[in-house]
Amino acid sequence: MSIATTKAIALNGIKGEVVTVEVDIADGLPGYSLLGLPDAALNESRERVRAALVNSAQVWPNRKVTISLLPAWLPKSGSGFDLPIAMGILSASGVIGDISDLLFVGELSLEGAIRNTRGVLPSLISAFQNGIRRAVIPAANLQEARLIPELQVFAFEKLNELVNWLQTGELVEQHEFDFKFIERDSQLDFSDVAGQFQARRAAEISAAGGHNFMMIGPPGVGKTMIAERLPSILPPLSKEETLEVTAIHSITNSNRAPLSRYAPFISPHHSATRIAMVGGGAHTIKPGVCSLAHRGVLFIDEAPECSSGVLDSLRQPLESGCITISRANGNLTFPARFILILAANPCPCGKFSGRGRSCTCTSVQIRRYLNKLSGPLLDRIDLKVSVENVGRAELAATNNESSSLIRQRVINARELAAARFADEPWKLNSEIPPRALRNKYQPDRYAMNFLHDELDKERITARGLHKIIRTSWTIADLKCLSRPTLEEVTESYRLREGIE
Repeated sequence: MSIATTKAIALNGIKGEVVTVEVDIADGLPGYSLLGLPDAALNESRERVRAALVNSAQVWPNRKVTISLLPAWLPKSGSGFDLPIAMGILSASGVIGDISDLLFVGELSLEGAIRNTRGVLPSLISAFQNGIRRAVIPAANLQEARLIPELQVFAFEKLNELVNWLQTGELVEQHEFDFKFIERDSQLDFSDVAGQFQARRAAEISAAGGHNFMMIGPPGVGKTMIAERLPSILPPLSKEETLEVTAIHSITNSNRAPLSRYAPFISPHHSATRIAMVGGGAHTIKPGVCSLAHRGVLFIDEAPECSSGVLDSLRQPLESGCITISRANGNLTFPARFILILAANPCPCGKFSGRGRSCTCTSVQIRRYLNKLSGPLLDRIDLKVSVENVGRAELAATNNESSSLIRQRVINARELAAARFADEPWKLNSEIPPRALRNKYQPDRYAMNFLHDELDKERITARGLHKIIRTSWTIADLKCLSRPTLEEVTESYRLREGIE
């Protein structure tokens, strides 16, 4: 009897748990038993591992093979266990030595290639947090693995190359990547947007303070253009934020570059389901688009056309910055701190506003159309702007402000906020909790008197009052003021209520 152990990772959302892979090769009738709550993809590993070993000039043991994945109570899923199972079999067979201190992550092809797998970055993060310091991964996943320089990572393309290294210590030339963060991976620029000064102003305030905003206007006036260019004026992600974003995108096999510091931009179709929006699934719970937009922008065009309840499902992440998905087999929490941008037509036909364009919708149709956006959701929107058609002169203008100039003002405003919140657990004005707004971060006396009058007249809610104060702090930061005055609070109030 021969026993060998190695390490793997079982992902549960973006969190991982270290799994000990035990392999026992004993005399008896040839067989293969896999224990430890494997799913269907993992149960199929036998044939993939057997073919990969044979095609890599290794011998499949013609004996009784028993594999146990510990802890046994933890469900395991995916094909990323192929590599640790194969290496455990080789170690138990005496082909390679002790590998109990190594973590293996990877899927095997039938010809013996080590294929890329999802969730490598969160797997390595979890491994490092659990004391593992050496890991073997597919070469295709090396770039995202370099985000954890404290972990010694070895990357291979072929199984026989890995076996040779473990036998002889001769390491094949590792694939080197230029470890340089990508500051921008989009050519979209605000200089392309003609006119729409109010919407551009709202976008700048939104980027500086992390505020949600909504644009209402007829088709073709530039709502989508403005939304798509909002990431271009956001500051580059920090290393910690890049790790968070890349980890989420890693478990979904997204095509986002691992070293990108560009804020993600996610724009689901208005027919997206609730599960697609917030996350879920029958067996494996995966993050939804609100988590993929973490630290970036979630843009929903034609918002009133969304199915009932889909937009309202965003109310929790808008308040807490995370989304909790509950299923019979447990709960998972994904980060979901994003800027929400909604775009809507003024009526079903889209011609209710504009220059000389006639609308054929009745008042009942318009009311029914706009009422699809619930009051509690709209109460979480900080900025509402009306977007109208631009004229000939605005279209011909060539001196539109570029994203680089706006981004610099946004960065300066965020630096002022960061200095003010140096001793606080939050960084952005939109994250200031209500208690701090009441005690420490109030505007001046005249501004508060104005807000209290509006509250007494029931023109704003308590949440609305807090939203206005948060936005006024952002406007003050853009003006380099130490404290919001009545002027900043009034502008914030107009933007929230959609008053021009």
